[in-house]
Parts: sequence; structure tokens; C-alpha cells
Amino acid sequence: MDSAALLDLSETISMRQPDAIVGSEVVHGELTITTVPSELLSLISHLQEQGACRFTTLIDITAVDWPAREHRFEVVYHLLSMHLNQRIRVKVNVREGSLVPSVTGIFKSADWYEREVFDMYGILFSGHPDLRRILTDYGFRGHPLRKDFPTTGYVEVRYDEEAKRVVYEPVTLVQEYRQFDFMSPWEGAEYILPGDEKKEGK
Repeated sequence: MDSAALLDLSETISMRQPDAIVGSEVVHGELTITTVPSELLSLISHLQEQGACRFTTLIDITAVDWPAREHRFEVVYHLLSMHLNQRIRVKVNVREGSLVPSVTGIFKSADWYEREVFDMYGILFSGHPDLRRILTDYGFRGHPLRKDFPTTGYVEVRYDEEAKRVVYEPVTLVQEYRQFDFMSPWEGAEYILPGDEKKEGK
């Protein structure tokens, strides 16, 4: 589908769902629509059921973390229309701690996708039948795909042979940071390429 057809599709959706559309654009040959949480279910239902759209397949739900923004998270839905042979992207901007309505009543496959977004970002979905962690352990602290999550995590897990169980302990780095002289990848070679010599005072 070319850009003109996508713009026509965007205009059609905007006319039929005027309160739901905050913005739209065509990027990389796909239509992206931005909406608000209160209109999400109405828009998703329209995209699925409306004859000119028929986006009947939910491909994925994910999120993006923008810590500096007032609406910190973007929840992103990818839908596929076999009828149009086209994908559409729907974005919802939400504040930290705000609820996003679950689309599990429209797409049953959203169940695990929403659980994953909750697990990785801490975004809550109202109306979800079983919102709990899916990729991390139940006692896991934090949400790994948030930009402020430390790369080392907060705790480490190991099997304790004496206790005969898995134990959680604060993260300890087993190796101190080393200093590198950044001499040359050919250090120790008999012939040093011009420019690879170690500089004075380094």
C-alpha cells in the first residue's frame, strides 16, 4: 500500500473516530496512529471490525520508556490486516502509574503481551484477567526495560548447596574495574604499525 493510500486510510479512521485520534503519520511504509487511553478500546475495536480496515490480527504489544517526558511511556500495538495486506501501529502515551485499558476482550492473544509489558516496564492494564510477571521471577525487583534500571540488577540468584534451595542475594561484582592503557590491539607484535605506537605519558 503506497503512502497516498495510507493517508486515505488515516483520514477515513479519523473521520469515523474523531475523538480517538491525537496524531497520525506514515513512517517506513506503515501508518502510525496516536490515541489516548480513554479511547483505546473504541479505536482498536473499530480497526478490527470496520470493513475498510479489518485489522484482525494482533501482532505484538510493546512499550518505549521516555524518562524525561511527562507521559513517560508509549504503549505500542502492532496490528495486521490480511484484507489490506497492511500493518498499522497504534501508540498510547501514558504517565507512570496510570492505567491502560486491557484489549484482551478484543484480542485474546493480548493476555501474554500485556503481561510482558507489565513485567518489563511496570505498566498496569486495567481489566486484565491475570496481570502478573511472565518473564522474571515473582519476587523480582524492578522492571528491566526501564531506562533507569541498573544493568547489574538489584539481586542475584544462586542455588545454595547447604540450604538446598535457591537464594537471593544483593549483587556483588566479583571483579574490580581494571585500568586499560589502550596501547594497541597489536601490542606484543614484532612489528607495530605506524600510528599504533604507545604515546608518551599514557
